[in-house]
Amino acid sequence: MRAVVLRGRCDIAVEEVPDPQIEAPGDAIVAVTSSALCGSDLHMIEGRIGPDAGLRLGHEPLGVVTEVGSGVSRVRPGQRVVAPTHVFCGTCDMCARGYSAACLRVNPGRAGAAYGYAGMGDYPGGHAEYLRVPFADTNLVTLPGEPGDGYEDDFVLLADAFVTGWHATELADVRPGDTVAVFGAGTIGLLAVHAAMLRGAREVYCVDAVPDRLALAERFGAVPVDAANADPVERIRALRGPTAADPLLGGVDCGIDAVGFQAKDRADWSRENPSQVIDDLVRLVNPAGRLGIAGVFTPADQAAQGPAREGRYQIPWAALFNQGVRLGFGRTHDLRYTRLLRDLVVSGRAHPGRVVTRHVGFRDVADAYLSFDRREAGHVKVVLRPDAR
Repeated sequence: MRAVVLRGRCDIAVEEVPDPQIEAPGDAIVAVTSSALCGSDLHMIEGRIGPDAGLRLGHEPLGVVTEVGSGVSRVRPGQRVVAPTHVFCGTCDMCARGYSAACLRVNPGRAGAAYGYAGMGDYPGGHAEYLRVPFADTNLVTLPGEPGDGYEDDFVLLADAFVTGWHATELADVRPGDTVAVFGAGTIGLLAVHAAMLRGAREVYCVDAVPDRLALAERFGAVPVDAANADPVERIRALRGPTAADPLLGGVDCGIDAVGFQAKDRADWSRENPSQVIDDLVRLVNPAGRLGIAGVFTPADQAAQGPAREGRYQIPWAALFNQGVRLGFGRTHDLRYTRLLRDLVVSGRAHPGRVVTRHVGFRDVADAYLSFDRREAGHVKVVLRPDAR
C-alpha cells in the first residue's frame, strides 16, 4: 500500500509499504478514506522534535473497517469509523477515569500514545491506504453515512481537530454568556471558536495575522483581530470597552492559547517568542478568569536557543496567581468527547468541516505539507483523500 513517510527535515515522500495485518485479537484494519494534515505534524517535518527517518505520518484518519480480530465484538467490517489520534486501551486506571490520552498500557514506560507521532509509541500513521487500529472496540467510533458524502470533512475532524478545539474550551471552562479570546486561527483555534459558540459564549474574539484564517474565524462567528497591525490585547479591550461593567472587567472571562511554542514575537515577526501568547492572555483575561492552553509545548525544541531548547519556558506565574486565574492544559482525552461531537454534527448543530480548505491525493500531499508549513493561502486545513487522482 501507499503511505506518507518522513525521510528527513522537510523531506516527505509517498512510499510503498507493507499492508497492515491483524496482530492481536482486538485489532481492526481500516481502509482510509480521508486523513487530515495537522499543524503538529509540522513540528516533526521541520525537525523541531526530530524523529528518526522513516516515520509514517498522519494521526487524523477516517475510513471503513475491512477486517477485525477474533476479540472484536462492537465493530464489524463495512462500518464507517473514525480513529481518534490517541491510542488507548479503555480499561487501565487512566482510561477508566476518563484520561485516555494518558493511557498506561499502549506505550510502555510513558503515559499515552498516538498514531504517526514521534515518541508516542510504535503506531504507524494514517496517511496511508490502510491503518491497523489496536483495541478497536474502544478506539473506533462508528459513524453514519457513506464515504465521500456530505459528512466526510466533518467526520475526519473528529479524529483530532474538532475534539482538540472542544477540549480547549473545556480547559478554559467556557460557560454560557462568557467572553472568550482565542489566540491562533489555525484549525484548532478556529474549532475552539466554533466550540465556544456552541457552548453559548456571548462574544468570541480570534487573534491571528493571516488574512484567510481571520476570514474563517469571522465565518464561525468570531470577531477577527489582526495581530499584524495592532496590539491584540489593546484592540480587544477597545472593542469591549463600552460594554464592560467595570474598567477592571474590560478583558475577557476566558482565554485560549491555540498557538503553542512557535508563537511569533510581535516586536519582531521574524523571531519566535514561546511566551508571547501567554503574556498577552495574562494581560487580557479578567481577574478570576480561566485560561486553556491547547497549543503544543514540546519537551525539547531542536531549533530553539536557550531554555526553550530543553522545554523550559518563561511563564508569568506571579501575575496569574495575583489575578486568581485558573489554568488548564494538556493533551486531548478523546474518549470524553468524540461521540458527543459526532452527535452534534449529525444533529446539524456543529459544522467543523468549514475549516477544510483543500483536498489532495498522494501525488500532491508532500507539496501541500510544505505550503501548509509556509501558511500559504488556501492551506488552513488540508485533507488527504487516498483514492484521489
